Amino acid sequence: MRVVCAMSGGVDSSMAAALMLEAGHEVVGITMRLYDASEDERKGRGGSCCSPAEVDAARRVCAQLGVPHYVVDERERFLEAVIDPFARDYAAGRTPNPCTRCNQRIKFDPLLRRAEALGAEVLVTGHYARVEPDADGVPALRRGIDPRKDQSYFLFATPLPALRRVWFPLGGWTKDDVRRRADELGLPNWNAPDSQELCFVPGGDHGKVVLDRLEAMGLSTDALAPGPVLDEAGQVVGEHDGIHRVTIGQRRGLRTRGRDKRYVLRVVPEQRAVVVGEADDARFDRLRVGELQMLAPTPTTFRADVQIRHRSPSRPATVERVGEVARVVFDEPISAAAPGQAAVFYEGDRVLGGGWIEHATRVDDRD
Repeated sequence: MRVVCAMSGGVDSSMAAALMLEAGHEVVGITMRLYDASEDERKGRGGSCCSPAEVDAARRVCAQLGVPHYVVDERERFLEAVIDPFARDYAAGRTPNPCTRCNQRIKFDPLLRRAEALGAEVLVTGHYARVEPDADGVPALRRGIDPRKDQSYFLFATPLPALRRVWFPLGGWTKDDVRRRADELGLPNWNAPDSQELCFVPGGDHGKVVLDRLEAMGLSTDALAPGPVLDEAGQVVGEHDGIHRVTIGQRRGLRTRGRDKRYVLRVVPEQRAVVVGEADDARFDRLRVGELQMLAPTPTTFRADVQIRHRSPSRPATVERVGEVARVVFDEPISAAAPGQAAVFYEGDRVLGGGWIEHATRVDDRD
């Protein structure tokens, strides 16, 4: 069949396209242009996903594979749906998760529509995840088999109808095997380093992006000026460089007096303040999770393993759904539960659904 492969320029999407060819499918490669490149990127010095260098890499891979390649401009929608909310979230004291928002709002819907326009039945990506039908024929999103690369956490908000038309051929592969096979096939990017930063934050300075976007939107940046670091008694113990540069659970980078190990407990935007405490003070056992999206049928109250960050292990909890909001109670306290991050519910390796952390309750703050 004809398939459209989303080509980022990295080895994973390139390998996904190659596997589709090996399986006898007709492949069309599409790369999304999502943001305006920095000066360094335009000069070819580095770059992340969807940078000019990566777009060129995708084009070269498609040429080598003998498949057509198209670049589509999604910069305006990406700015409105991902970058601007990213800036507003930091200004409000939240820690956004733009990769998940991009999958939810940008990648799948427009690419599926373009695939349909091109007469393709399936959209293929290089994500390390799996989609397999359950006993009732419902697409079940599952973890990739390589625990180091599993990306199912970022995909929980993919609409269920989209999962019926998406293939993740690398879900059963390890990254080492992908690189080995890409080398055997002579793909030019087989040993390209994995992107370690947000695509629209080259150099890793997300604080500058936040300030620039807020100013471009005509919003005040006063709340992002340096401010006090407070202990839980309200005493000033240091100064921070702006609330948009800290996140819940952070320890490094805080200029505090006295004790070395202080952790961010909460952010108070209206006071430009960051509250810190000891490690034991940063334990949370309850979450309020909003914007629920469920990918599997569940009762109103159910047990699940809940993951609150990409690199964090999932933890057993009881989840109670009320409309589009869920109350999550963990069996044991967890650390660094940051509003704005995704909370994803698992049953074994299956994604049941998830949502966005709106509030986390510390163990000592129970009412």
